[in-house]
Amino acid sequence: MKNCYYILIFLILSAAPFLTLAQSIKGSIKDQNDKPVPALNIVLEGTGMGTITDTEGQFTITNIQAGKYKLVVSGIGYLSQRQNIVLKEGDELILNLVVTENITELQSVEIIGRKETTYKNESSFIATKTATALKDIPQSVSYVTKELIQDQQAIRTGEIIKNVSGVNQFSFYDDFTLRGFRSNVQLINGLRITSGFWKQPLTINLERMEVIKGPASALFGNTDPGGTINRVTKKPLDEKRQSLSFTTGSFQTFRALADFTGPMNEQKTLLYRLNLGYENAESFRNMQFNNNIVIAPSISFLPSEKTRINFDMVYNRSKSRLDRGQAVFGTGDLYSTPISFATGAVNDFLNEDNLFITASLNHKFSEKITFNTSYMKFAYAEDLLEHRTANRYAKDGTGRDIPTLLEMQVFLRQRKRFVDNLTTYFTIDFNTGKSVSHKLLVGYDYIQETVPLGGGFSVASGYRNAANTGIIGTFNPANARNYLLDSRGNPIPNVPHFDLASGNPYRIADISKYFFTQSVIVPSFYSINGFYLQDQIKIGKLQALIGLRQEYYNDLFSYKTADEQKIQQTALIPRIGLVYSLTQHINTYLTYVEGYNPQTASSIANPNAGGPFDPLTSKMIEVGAKGEFFDKMLSANLAIYQITQNNILINAGSPTNPDLLRQIGQERARGFEIDFIGRVLPNWSVVINYAYNNAIISKSSNESEIGNQKPNAPKHQGNFWTKYVIDRGKLEGLGFGLGGNFVDERVPSLNRGQRLPKYALLNAALYYSFNKFLISLNINNIGNKVHWVGGYDYIRLFPGAPRNFLATVAYTF
Repeated sequence: MKNCYYILIFLILSAAPFLTLAQSIKGSIKDQNDKPVPALNIVLEGTGMGTITDTEGQFTITNIQAGKYKLVVSGIGYLSQRQNIVLKEGDELILNLVVTENITELQSVEIIGRKETTYKNESSFIATKTATALKDIPQSVSYVTKELIQDQQAIRTGEIIKNVSGVNQFSFYDDFTLRGFRSNVQLINGLRITSGFWKQPLTINLERMEVIKGPASALFGNTDPGGTINRVTKKPLDEKRQSLSFTTGSFQTFRALADFTGPMNEQKTLLYRLNLGYENAESFRNMQFNNNIVIAPSISFLPSEKTRINFDMVYNRSKSRLDRGQAVFGTGDLYSTPISFATGAVNDFLNEDNLFITASLNHKFSEKITFNTSYMKFAYAEDLLEHRTANRYAKDGTGRDIPTLLEMQVFLRQRKRFVDNLTTYFTIDFNTGKSVSHKLLVGYDYIQETVPLGGGFSVASGYRNAANTGIIGTFNPANARNYLLDSRGNPIPNVPHFDLASGNPYRIADISKYFFTQSVIVPSFYSINGFYLQDQIKIGKLQALIGLRQEYYNDLFSYKTADEQKIQQTALIPRIGLVYSLTQHINTYLTYVEGYNPQTASSIANPNAGGPFDPLTSKMIEVGAKGEFFDKMLSANLAIYQITQNNILINAGSPTNPDLLRQIGQERARGFEIDFIGRVLPNWSVVINYAYNNAIISKSSNESEIGNQKPNAPKHQGNFWTKYVIDRGKLEGLGFGLGGNFVDERVPSLNRGQRLPKYALLNAALYYSFNKFLISLNINNIGNKVHWVGGYDYIRLFPGAPRNFLATVAYTF
């Protein structure tokens, strides 16, 4: 019996280590906005033990031996945390941690997707090529997030950009005026693209749209002085999100969109995103339509905390007709034809393919040195048949205009264009002394654009000669005997005139009856080599940005011919900016930047423009203030600026060559902008902005032009949008949106004493969300206001849409 007693004591003592209470760590992790953060890695360094936070930011690690440990918290887009902890026998440690978003990691090359879900965006890399808080950038940067895009059911750049101060449409095309200057350069994720120009592509894969105001040549080379539009595409997220939406509405509109994203493996080192879009829609414009298919996959590979790789592809197949605008009677009465009146034939078509593929790499050699590189290949193909005006009214036998008939021409064109774009740079963080910090950027860009051999076009225009065997370009009544005349003595056109007084002038055209002139599309090639330095310096409350770019522009004139020759232009482009923090939430700034844009045959992309021309040069001085209010929910910006540009090209107004350009002395824009964007309450979002811009011709060899307002550049422009959502009670989930746009009067591009009237539009929306469904109804131009967004002249006006609605059902799962 005694032996049994000793055996029992021995067994109890032997089992004691296993009977001790197991140690554990539990806790929650939130961000600075008190929101739970899922998918963070929680690791006990050196033990192999760890876990990840759940959707509520909670985590638990159990069966830990007593002792001292280092707890490491890390995750994509957040600063890593290390915390020393001690676990005693039986401890259950409770930790409530707050993590800080790592702006640099989130947006160095836009590899990791933005997780915010409001109208407000806090940082960008477009203005510095480094992830920088917007209030610390010494230049005005505006943006529109995907949340605002969704609430307005905007699908194209023109619908989105109206939310940005100082920006308005120039025409129906992918063509805008920024601070009074026409902009032809656009970026995708900071890389240059060139499109077909004629159609604004669907923007279903946009995370946001940004506009850096003023010249951006110090970072991106030859850009426009008024500003540069950058389209930031959606990137894969490390959390699963899936959504479908279906839209119908006015003008026989039907759209279907899909967005899928999430991790592809358990370790969340391989992420994907897939955006799909389909559109089939008519238009308020006669015979106009849009058929679009968009496929946009994206993959991110995160092999380590130091390396991020991203692949993007966007393919857009578009079938439509080219809309050259509304023409009115030669009397100049803007209301003499309905805004639906479009020129053309039933069998016209415009088929376009847009494709770009991007590869990006971000690697951190250390906490102080980061390497970024991105390469994009962009390809465009066009197949076009159009009946369009010859930009003048038809002539009678005496040579006078017939105010209800348009002289017509026909284009048959097939062409391709390719753009290669490489950007690569290092960012180096270091200090000089104890109080001066630097973020040094050292980079190189290479850009080339190629129009290859193999393109061609045919043009039918003019009037039939007397023998009806060919054409004469224009009608000269003094030589009427040389023309084929009808019974009334009027010249017979090669392409029948378009009758503005007819209720239905649309026919299937027999193009075999026309006399065509065959031509080839002149191949072209240009390349850009850019070397740049930039230093962001911080000394207490003062920040300075100093940048310098050396650019080499090379154009192969008479490309692919025996006469090919290299034309080179160079530019040294400086940029200086200062930011001073008045308070924790309010910064003031001052900046001086210069711009540069060559004007050779390749860059103009118009072999009939004339020339050669001197390069555009521009300068901007801007002062302003940026602030954050209502616990950083609302941002406010004020910018005051002056921009001058020299060596501008304008249309020469040639009756025989409508593409001919001429160079004038100087243009100047002076103005200011005020912007508010964000939330006043957690459930009340606002966007309010106003811009005053006085853009004029300030120097010209033709003195009568001095002081003239620049084309399609309104002096006053404003916009507002507000959304309120009921967040409690029986009406929870019901939301209301209200907005408006105001644009002052403008002169069209070919200013012949013509003016486009000012307009104000009112828009509204109704939302209801329940479970995972969202139903929305948007009504635009409630007052059914007749208005024009831009124009070249009274033969090519670009009217805005009348009252219309869109209804959408979306499901997130």
